[in-house]
Amino acid sequence: MTGYLLRRALGFVLVLWMVTVIVFALQAIIPADPARAITGPAAPAETVERVRGQLGLNDPIPQQYVRFLGNLARGDLGTSVRTRQPVADDLRRYLPATLELVGAAMILGTALALVLALAQMLLARSGAVRMTMLAAGSVPIFLSAMLLIYLFWFSLDWLPGAGRIGIRRFEGPTGSMVIDGILLGRPDVVGSALAHLVLPALALALPLAVAVGRSLASALHDVLRQPYAETARGKGLPEYRVVLRHGLRNAASPPLSMLGLQLGLMFGNLLIVERTFAWPGLGLYMVQSLASSDLPAVLGVALTFGAVYILFNMAVEIVQTLADPRMKL
Repeated sequence: MTGYLLRRALGFVLVLWMVTVIVFALQAIIPADPARAITGPAAPAETVERVRGQLGLNDPIPQQYVRFLGNLARGDLGTSVRTRQPVADDLRRYLPATLELVGAAMILGTALALVLALAQMLLARSGAVRMTMLAAGSVPIFLSAMLLIYLFWFSLDWLPGAGRIGIRRFEGPTGSMVIDGILLGRPDVVGSALAHLVLPALALALPLAVAVGRSLASALHDVLRQPYAETARGKGLPEYRVVLRHGLRNAASPPLSMLGLQLGLMFGNLLIVERTFAWPGLGLYMVQSLASSDLPAVLGVALTFGAVYILFNMAVEIVQTLADPRMKL
C-alpha cells in the first residue's frame, strides 16, 4: 500500500504539472488579451500596455510559467481578471456546489447503471432495454439538458430548472446546501436544494449510467457463464439470486474502471450542464473565465479538476481490489 501511494503521489504531481504546461501553451495561440479584458474595449492603447506590464504579460512565456510555478508552490493561484478576487478564494466559493452536483450525479448514475444492467440480464426480452440505453447514450448532453428543462420545468412545472436553491440568504458551514440543511435542521432548505439538484444531476448522470450499465451488463454476461454460476443454478437458486450473490462482485472490476473514466468526461459535460442550469459551480465559473480570457482562473479550475480526477481514480482502484482480491494495487 505504501508503494502504491508513493507512486500515485508522484503521478499526482506529474499530471498537475502537465496541466499547467498545456494551459500555458494554449495561451500562446489563443487570440485574447487579458489586459484588454481588464481595461475594457474603449481604453487607449497606452493604458492597455501599462496593464500588460503590471500583469507581466510582456515577459516571455517561459518566464511567466516559472513565475506561476513559484506562486503555486506558495499556494497562490493569482488574481482573477474577471472577478478581481484571488483565484483560491473563488475556488473555495464555487467548489462545494460542483462537488455536490458531481456527487449526486455519480450516485444517481451508478444506481441507474445497476438498474439497466440487471434489467438487461434478468428480463427475458431485453431488446427494449438495450434500445433505451442506446438512445440515451446517443443524445448530446446539451440536448438532453434542454429536454429535461422543457419537460419537467416548462411543461409539467414539477422541478425548477435553474439555480441552486429557492431560499435567499442561506449559508451553511460546508457549502453543500443539502448537507447544511440537514446539519442545521432546515427541512425547507433540504427540500429546495434537492428539487434544484435533480435535473442537472440527471443530465450529468445519463451518459455515465449508459456507459457503466453496458459495461456491467457485458461483464455479468461473461461471469454468469462460469462454472460456479452454473453450479449455483444446479443447486436450485433462482436467477436473480445467482446474479446478486455470485455475479455482481465478480463482474465489478470493468464497470468500476469505466466509472473512473466517465468522471473525466463528466468534467467536460459539467461546463455545459452548469451553464444550461445556471448552477453556480466551477463549470460555470470556468465558462465565464474563458469568455474573459481569465488565464489564472482557467488554470485554477483545471488544476482542481485534475486533482479530483486523480484522487477519485485512486479510490476506484482501491475498491476494485476489495471487490476482487485477485487484483493488486
